[in-house]
Amino acid sequence: MKKGKAYIIGAGPGDFELLTLKAKRIIENADCIVYDRLISNDILKLAKKSAELIYLGKQNTEGGLIQDEINQALVKKCLEGKNVARVKGGDPFVFGRGGEEIEALFKNEIEFEVIPGITSSISVPAYAGIPVTHRGLARSFHIFTGHTMENGKWHNFESIAKLEGTLIFLMGVKNLDLIVKDLIKYGKNSKTPVAIIEKGATKNQRVTVGNLENILELVEKNRITPPAITVIGEVVNLREIFKWFETENLAKKILVTRDRKQAVEMSENISKRGGIPVELPFIEIENLKIDLKDLEKYKAILFNSPNGVKAFFENIKDIRCLANIKIGAVGVKTKKILEKNRIVPDFIPNEYLVDKLAEEVVKYTNENDNILIVTSDISPCDIDKYNSLYKRNYEKVVAYNTKKLKVDRKKVHETLKDVDIITFLSSSTVEAFYESLDGDFFILGNKKIASIGPMTSETIRRLGMKVDYEAEKYTADGLLDVIFK
Repeated sequence: MKKGKAYIIGAGPGDFELLTLKAKRIIENADCIVYDRLISNDILKLAKKSAELIYLGKQNTEGGLIQDEINQALVKKCLEGKNVARVKGGDPFVFGRGGEEIEALFKNEIEFEVIPGITSSISVPAYAGIPVTHRGLARSFHIFTGHTMENGKWHNFESIAKLEGTLIFLMGVKNLDLIVKDLIKYGKNSKTPVAIIEKGATKNQRVTVGNLENILELVEKNRITPPAITVIGEVVNLREIFKWFETENLAKKILVTRDRKQAVEMSENISKRGGIPVELPFIEIENLKIDLKDLEKYKAILFNSPNGVKAFFENIKDIRCLANIKIGAVGVKTKKILEKNRIVPDFIPNEYLVDKLAEEVVKYTNENDNILIVTSDISPCDIDKYNSLYKRNYEKVVAYNTKKLKVDRKKVHETLKDVDIITFLSSSTVEAFYESLDGDFFILGNKKIASIGPMTSETIRRLGMKVDYEAEKYTADGLLDVIFK
C-alpha cells in the first residue's frame, strides 16, 4: 500500500480565524486528523465527513509516554495510506515537539510537510494588549518553556535574570513559584511587572497583572489554571492603553442550538454583528431519498424551508421537469436557496408559515389542481385541512427528518455558564433542550431566550420558559436583527 503523507500543522492560538489558509485547505482534505486539547472546535468542523478524528491531548503534562503515542499514531495512519493532519496549538516548533514527530516519520520513510502556525508566545500577549517589544522598553523578547527538562535540570536563571528584554514562559503555571523566586534570587527587580494570560485569544481569556513580588499571591487568589502564558517585563504596563480584546469580548455570547451544518452560517453572522457565537446543536437534519418521477402532474410545488429545497434538489435528476410548475417559498432564506439552484419562486407569503403558503398558492392554481408541499417529518403541514378549505389536491413529501439530540446534562450546564442568550429556531430544538436539562431551569438564571417565531415561542412557554426576544421576520437573520437592535 502506498504510504500517506503527514502534515505537521500549527493552528495558532484560540481564535479560529488565526488559522492559516494553507492549514485550512489541508485539514479540509485530510483522511485523518490527530489533534490536541488546545484546538478550537471550529477547526475540527473543517474536516470532511469521512475523516478519522483522533484526540491525543497532554493536559498539563510534559508529554512523555503520550508523545510516543502521538508519534506512533502518525506513523501507523500514514502506513495505512492515509494523509494525516497533525494539528497542534501555536506553532509546531515553538515547544510543540513537532521535531520529535518528524524524526519518527523520517525513520519510517514517510513524507511530511510543516505548516507553521502563529505562535501563542507572541499572539496571546497581543490579545492581552501587551506587545512583546516596544521602543524604549524592550528591544528583544525571550521565550522559555515553563517545564523542567526530562533529566530534572532547570533553566540558567542567573543568565536569564540579566536579560533586559521581555521574558515569556509557556506552560509555566505549575512552576511559577520556581520561576519567580529564581528571577528575584539572581537580581531581577521584585517590582518587575508580570501578566498571566489564561485561555488566551478565546472568549474565556482572563488576564491577571501584578509584579514578581505579588504574582504568586494573585495566582492563588484568582485560582489561575492552565493553559496560561506568563509575560514578565516593562511592556506589561502598556496593557492599560493597548488592551482591546476583552473590551470587544463583552459582546453578547449567543448559543446556537440548530443543526451543526446550519450553525456555521448563523455563527458567522453573529460574529459579523459583534457577538460571540457558542455552538451546541440539539437537532440533526437528515436528508432522505425521495421519489420525484411524477412531478409533471403538479401545478405547483411549495417549499416551506431551506432544508426542504436542499433535500429536493439532491434527489432531482433533470431540472427541466419543473417547467410550467409554479413555485412557492416560505421566507427569504428559502428563496435564496431556490435561486442558487436557478429557480426564481413565483410567490412568497408575507407571513412565513406553511398555512399561508398553502393559502397563497390558490391565486396561481385552479380547483382540483395537484399541489406538492416539500416538507419535514415534523412540519405542521395539514393537507386534509388545505384540501377542504381550498378545493385542491394537496400532497406532501417528507424530504428530510429532524432528529432531536439529547445532550449530556453536564455538557449543557458547562456550555450555558458562558452564554448570555439562547436561540431557538424550531420547536423540536426547544423540546430537545428541555429534555437534556431534565426540566432543571435553575442553570438558566438571568439568561435571555430568543425565538424565531410564534410557534416556537408557544413551545418555549408551554415548557415553562420565558421568551425575551421574538423575531419579526421568522428567519435566523430576523432573529439576530431583534437581538442586536
